[in-house]
Amino acid sequence: MTQKSRAVICRELNQPVVVEDIEVQPPGRNEVMVKLHACGVCHSDLSATTGVIALPPPLVLGHEGAGEIVAVGDGVSNLAEGDRIITSFINMCGQCGSCQSGRPVLCDSASQALWTLPDGTVRTQDSSGDALNVFMGCGVMAEYATMHVNNVVKITQDVPMDRAALVGCGVMTGVGAVTNTAKLEAGSTAAVFGVGGVGLNAIQGCRIAGARQIIAVDMSEEKLELAKTFGATHTVLVDASTHKTIRKITGGGVDYAFECVGNGKVVESAFASLGKGGQVIVVGVAPGDDKTTVRTLVIPAEEKAIRGSWFGSARPRRDFPRLLGLYASGELKLDELITHRYSIDEAPQAFADLEAGRNARGVIVFDA
Repeated sequence: MTQKSRAVICRELNQPVVVEDIEVQPPGRNEVMVKLHACGVCHSDLSATTGVIALPPPLVLGHEGAGEIVAVGDGVSNLAEGDRIITSFINMCGQCGSCQSGRPVLCDSASQALWTLPDGTVRTQDSSGDALNVFMGCGVMAEYATMHVNNVVKITQDVPMDRAALVGCGVMTGVGAVTNTAKLEAGSTAAVFGVGGVGLNAIQGCRIAGARQIIAVDMSEEKLELAKTFGATHTVLVDASTHKTIRKITGGGVDYAFECVGNGKVVESAFASLGKGGQVIVVGVAPGDDKTTVRTLVIPAEEKAIRGSWFGSARPRRDFPRLLGLYASGELKLDELITHRYSIDEAPQAFADLEAGRNARGVIVFDA
């Protein structure tokens, strides 16, 4: 049965988001309909409204969600009505070379579900009957969404939905960059450039992995203070000598530098802060024309490296439950990430607060 739903939509680039009544069609084969309970307001959603992430409007936003399944389509055997789930914005086919080698974030089919479902169609339409695209195959900044089963991960832990939703992007991206991509060694040193929602999670990933020095780097003194509560042992306010300050603190440079901004100049600063044998992990998503320049000679001479990390090199069906387990044991902070909760009608304000840098993470709660 078609379900009426309120949804947050990008109608035009560089314009405020709007909240509209839409219709969500029932699930087709290998699809499920989800009633959302919470959705994080992520910088990637904002980037979709500005064209930095180039997805065609009109677009139902949202990819960091948690809820419960209310209907299943034909062919669905491992999920049932009533199951609690977290959304994954990477479509994981399980069959391609990347999936088979344990790197589902690089799934060959992921590029087929950027603003539609994998089959190239959508299950969403506005009140005029016109189709609405969906962010990364999800479109979960809405009361209901129909998605492919490859975009949902079943969870069994009894975790509040607003906390669980954060695992679906920001937490996974930040913590995973440390534990999955960098495989940070205990006792090492690290710097995190940019301590917004993802950067804070990179900091607590470093803490959980056992880094002895964790340096938070940002332009905001307020964010640097918050970073201390997540595990930062030192803070550096950005200036022209940032890399020199970091090298002084560590006695020669960090082992790992995590770039969580999405800016080529910040990558250069992160690279300059490395000690011998260090590596930069680029986590932030930069505009398409952004570039970076580093001294090539020092890459082989000092065995330095620059690596990318997409979605924290996640294996969602393994990693999501592990992260929730860390939360249950008190090792992973989720409560402290949520700066403000919004109703769906307050979504425009949530985006304004995000753009102004007011939140670590804002969360839209649908059943408040």
